[in-house]
Amino acid sequence: MRDETLTLLELNSMVRMTIERTLNREYWVEAELSECRESKGHCYMELIQKDEQSNTPVARAQAKCWRSTWAMAGPYFTRITGQQLHAGMKVRLKVYAQFHEAYGFSWIVSDIDPNFTLGDMARRRQEIIRQLREEGIFDLQKELSLPLPCLRIAVVSSATAAGYGDFAAQLADTPFAFQTRLFPATMQGEQVEQSIIKALNDIYSSLDMFDCVVIIRGGGATADLSGFDTLALAENVAQFPLPIITGIGHDRDESILDMVSHLRVKTPTAAAQHLIDQAEQLLQRIELSEERLTRYAQSRMELEQMRLSRLAERIPPLFSLVRTRQEARLDRLGQHLTALIQRRLDREQQRIELHQMQCAATSTQRIERERHRLELLEQRTRSLDPALMLRRGYSITTVGGVALRDPSQVRPGDLLLTQLEKGTLKSKVI
Repeated sequence: MRDETLTLLELNSMVRMTIERTLNREYWVEAELSECRESKGHCYMELIQKDEQSNTPVARAQAKCWRSTWAMAGPYFTRITGQQLHAGMKVRLKVYAQFHEAYGFSWIVSDIDPNFTLGDMARRRQEIIRQLREEGIFDLQKELSLPLPCLRIAVVSSATAAGYGDFAAQLADTPFAFQTRLFPATMQGEQVEQSIIKALNDIYSSLDMFDCVVIIRGGGATADLSGFDTLALAENVAQFPLPIITGIGHDRDESILDMVSHLRVKTPTAAAQHLIDQAEQLLQRIELSEERLTRYAQSRMELEQMRLSRLAERIPPLFSLVRTRQEARLDRLGQHLTALIQRRLDREQQRIELHQMQCAATSTQRIERERHRLELLEQRTRSLDPALMLRRGYSITTVGGVALRDPSQVRPGDLLLTQLEKGTLKSKVI
């Protein structure tokens, strides 16, 4: 007698009913995310467990968090942990079993415990910090000092980040000759570590061209800071031979990268302001030294003039007291003294003239620097003239009097005004 043959649907239905009868409650499970993605409001995960000794996967499973649960659990998890769910993160999930005849088996997520992930993140951060301290490199950057002036700056940032634009504009709007060079890097997501390390390697290949490195991130969510809490990135930054300034997070968030850098500031503009303040302090010291030198020269000139006056006052009494046979001898002595005084006067006059020339040269150099600064500002102002841009073939399109930068600013039926070099065009959005 042949064994009974079932259809696949019948067999799968038996599996579903068995699972529903035997696994009929929810379970808390700890696992690592090997994959996590959102689609149409749902979150799809792949769970994995690895052997602690060999790091070899010993268990895998699919998990799904439906839209109704994910809409609340996802934002809550991000708000508590400061990070979004991503591959490589350890999580604690409340799940129940579900088997579908057409789609197979999955664990359905009904809750996510953010405190478990917070604890794991804290343990990982502390382990990285402990390892950096054991290697003796945690405070290496703090032992470096920013050169004065610090004008040649290597910038690690996203080329399209608003923070980078603010940083460069703030430095450009000063009288100081700041020189910046961008080394593009990914500042959020899973490529942060490799991207920043590559940028640092590129900077290292031309190390003599820079005074410091600035790593900045133009805004972004707190959840994107996880890429800055890695051992490899911290080791590269801690041992970098140039001082590194970081401006990547928010006021209350401090990454491991911030901890090992030379200086941590809140924002890209704060990093620019720190460099500007240092340059201004150096300029003030130079100006103060010039003032002190001028006052010293004037004081010394006045002192020498007083001494010459006293010497001149002492000469007539010498001649008036002696009216004897030694008159001829005193005449010769007087001539000798007169010549001596004249030589002394000549020397002092030369010293006065030298001081005057030095003061004049210092003043001339200062005037030339300020004139050059004014010329640069004039050139920059001319280059920003909208009329010049129109003559080059560019145009300016406005909607409602506001310059159009993004197609999303307009809607069908809006009237557009396009300014050209020799007139304007009106158009309507279809």
